[in-house]
Amino acid sequence: MSIDHSQLSRLSQIWPIVAAKFPDIVALYDPHSKPQVKLTYSQVWEKIQQFASGLQALGLKKDEKISIFSDNSPRWLISDQASLTAGAVNVVRSSLADTQELLYILKDSESVALIVENLKTWQKLEPHLGEFPLKFVILLSDEKAPEGMYNFEQLLELGSSASLTLDNRDIDSLATLIYTSGTSGQPKGVMLSQRNLLHQIVNLSVIVKPQPGCRVLSILPCWHSYERSCEYYLLSQGCTQIYTSIRHFKNDLKEHQPQVMIGVPRIWESLYEGIIKQFQQYPESKQKLIANLMKFSEDYILNKRIAQGLSIENISPSIGQKTTATIRSSLLFPLHLLGDRLIYQKIRDNLGGQFEILVSGGGALAKHLDLFFEIIEIPLLVGYGLTETSPVVTARTVERNLRGSAGTPLPETSLKIVHSETGQTLPNGETGIVLVKGTQVMQGYYNKPEATAKAIDAQGWFNTGDLGWLSQENDLILTGRAKDTIVLSNGENIEPEPIENACSRSPFIDQIMLVGQDQKALGALIVPNWETVKNWAKTEALELDFSSLDKILDKEIILEKYRQELTQQIKNRPGYRPDDQVKTFKLILEPFSQENGMMTQTLKVKRPVVMEHYRDIIVGMFDKS
Repeated sequence: MSIDHSQLSRLSQIWPIVAAKFPDIVALYDPHSKPQVKLTYSQVWEKIQQFASGLQALGLKKDEKISIFSDNSPRWLISDQASLTAGAVNVVRSSLADTQELLYILKDSESVALIVENLKTWQKLEPHLGEFPLKFVILLSDEKAPEGMYNFEQLLELGSSASLTLDNRDIDSLATLIYTSGTSGQPKGVMLSQRNLLHQIVNLSVIVKPQPGCRVLSILPCWHSYERSCEYYLLSQGCTQIYTSIRHFKNDLKEHQPQVMIGVPRIWESLYEGIIKQFQQYPESKQKLIANLMKFSEDYILNKRIAQGLSIENISPSIGQKTTATIRSSLLFPLHLLGDRLIYQKIRDNLGGQFEILVSGGGALAKHLDLFFEIIEIPLLVGYGLTETSPVVTARTVERNLRGSAGTPLPETSLKIVHSETGQTLPNGETGIVLVKGTQVMQGYYNKPEATAKAIDAQGWFNTGDLGWLSQENDLILTGRAKDTIVLSNGENIEPEPIENACSRSPFIDQIMLVGQDQKALGALIVPNWETVKNWAKTEALELDFSSLDKILDKEIILEKYRQELTQQIKNRPGYRPDDQVKTFKLILEPFSQENGMMTQTLKVKRPVVMEHYRDIIVGMFDKS
């Protein structure tokens, strides 16, 4: 049976409980490490204690900050929980993050110690660490540690002969800092307390209720708040966490037959694309059969939604509509059942055949993916939240899986929708800015009281910056973003302004606005500097007719020049990341201006206005990308 953790006051209290309850169940399994790692709950708790003792032996004190710059591995989880068990506050980020970003986080968080994934991570930071008064540095690898440092096994050995003073802080003590991007380019440290994270561990049970030993496939970054809180919850219930990667993902589905998986829309999209690609290899007659059966199943599902009152397009159907939909779904059910026997069961088998729940977060889920997984009868739920909310605010459940919605609020969570300008609370059904109030809302941004006051009002309402509306049943339906952050389908948050500023340094670009919400990669609308283009064409002796600009907008030679300019300017930007690349763009003739309503009086681009004006172009841009 699973364990009730509602009476806990610290995260570190979980481990002795689960180690006693599930001592021989495998907690962490990494089949791809060399050698493979397979640790039971009792072994994980033993290593957490040894690691924590080692940290204390090296001088780490209660409430001091320790940065952990590493990616997914059992050792990350051990170092994370050990630092909390020792009473410290950990500061987490990927080892692959830009060097300057890591140095900024190390300084801004006032960390006194550092844990890095390997020597490679250490070597990129070491030349800049002279100004940091670090007590010690730990490698999570088994590589030979430089003088004065410890590797993973050396720290465990040190800790095995040292005493451990368990964390005794209260439930409102700071547990971790997770840095999130800011529009200025400098990330902000989100302060999450023990209470914030324990809220998630206690209440994520409304989404999934796993049995001990349940196999969970882990692919998302461990330092991301979504993956992290879900890992905490699933491990608190005695699950077995199996580590995978993009490279091994599809093979691991068949090999390890997971029952639960946490992912972002891009993960489900990759599965869908692989299945469709496989269909396309079949003979034409079989392709036609599959298409017909899936169309019958789609009609069955859409009618079934209406009959159950779970259609977002018809959220309050009349009795007559429900009756008609019930009859239609009943008539279509035999055809759906045929599709299941001939097609959908084979799809499930190819995905491991054991999925009980998929949970999607980190961005909006496309309608066709929602529909597809419903057709093949793999329960796909959606959650919504932000780093600042630990992160889950709302979630769909098996009992109420309203496709197209972000679900209903978790326990101890309140939502309200307010007018974007007046702040007035809006009634259900009207769109405005989504505000959240609840146990999971952060304490604030570290050392940034002004930013905290801007995000959380005096009554404790956190402004998500997202637009949406509430149904009569309190389902949250998100419609867009009120703030500038672009969230890609892989869950990565992109602040467009620094990238736009970098691109604007090109003499070929007069104006640029990034787009790409819920897409695989960034796109851009670009207003060219035609004088520069003309001079370049003259220098290159290109025969282009500039008397009709709309006829040369799509000339491949011009488009290629803009591809080169975008690539050069973005890669030269400090803090460049692969997700910053603009994969698709469209040249437009009409500049953004006050006159056409696309700019404010302070000459800032009105992104929602531009998005609406160029909606068809943007949709077409990504359809082709």
